[in-house]
Amino acid sequence: MTKNLERKKCPKFEGECTSNKKICNTDLLGQNTVIYFYPKDSTPGCTTEGQDFRDNYKLFKKLNTEIIGVSRDSIKSHENFKQKQEFPFELLSDPDEKMCKSFDVMKMKSMYGKQYMGVDRSTFLIDTNGKVIKEWRSVKVKGHVDEVLETVKGL
Repeated sequence: MTKNLERKKCPKFEGECTSNKKICNTDLLGQNTVIYFYPKDSTPGCTTEGQDFRDNYKLFKKLNTEIIGVSRDSIKSHENFKQKQEFPFELLSDPDEKMCKSFDVMKMKSMYGKQYMGVDRSTFLIDTNGKVIKEWRSVKVKGHVDEVLETVKGL
């Protein structure tokens, strides 16, 4: 059973990001943060989701909200994905799944009859004090970023 993080402190994490940056949970204090977990760079759903966050980035920033994308891909893969899609936000690399596990986004998936552990597309909204105020799990890409933006507007 998936743990519910709403109304709890953001799990501790630290990771390497694009732009030669490191980000940890305490860096998020003082602003709202959207952390979205996605399965794989440059795949259709993940590209569309990232583009939707990109296209709304200025609106999020006006609402004191930063965006961070997270997957298990390497920094090199992230840098290529970010550059190609012109993402204005950082992508965090979690190859050892520490962050994925602390946010409980790993789940059994199935493709072509084969089962494997993969990232469940999930988004977390963290407030200025470092508390998770909303989580979305098993996200469907279409309309998702609009829903997140509306939630941020309501803060």
